[in-house]
Amino acid sequence: MKRSLVTKYILLILILLVWSWPLQAADLAAGSVKVYFSPGGGCTEAIVKEIDRAKNEVLVQAYSFTSAPIAKALVQAHKRGAKVMVILDKSQRTEKYTSATYLANAGVPTFIDAQHAIAHNKIMIIDKERVITGSFNFTKAAEDKNAENLLVIQNRELAKTYLENWLKHKEHAEKYER
Repeated sequence: MKRSLVTKYILLILILLVWSWPLQAADLAAGSVKVYFSPGGGCTEAIVKEIDRAKNEVLVQAYSFTSAPIAKALVQAHKRGAKVMVILDKSQRTEKYTSATYLANAGVPTFIDAQHAIAHNKIMIIDKERVITGSFNFTKAAEDKNAENLLVIQNRELAKTYLENWLKHKEHAEKYER
């Protein structure tokens, strides 16, 4: 059942990509789309590298967020002057291990999206030109134990679409209180 859902999710993403912008073989060869798989496929490392490359902004939506390397990279981006903002699922208020408190204590604006049964997005929008998405939760288990996928997509039009959706969720999100 889970494998079928993952397959459908990947297919849906690929269909949306093809419909939202012309994906040519040259785009793939130029590295505009990078694909990673876990366990042990370098998803966390790829995310950290993209955050480290951020010049102006990193916007995050996450269902589960316990990855120390990703949280540290976001705090470092914040410290070097990039605008970093995070929206998390309401479960992060009560989870025993979460990066929400760490991020908020470091001054990263952190919000909770409690309007939905679950806020299951797992995305980052970097500098309004790169999108990180996929089934990959920002957790150690996702990197080490789970079968998950991650796409890093360089495309301003797609980033604009994700940004519009991120802003809609930000409108109804509540500031995280630690």
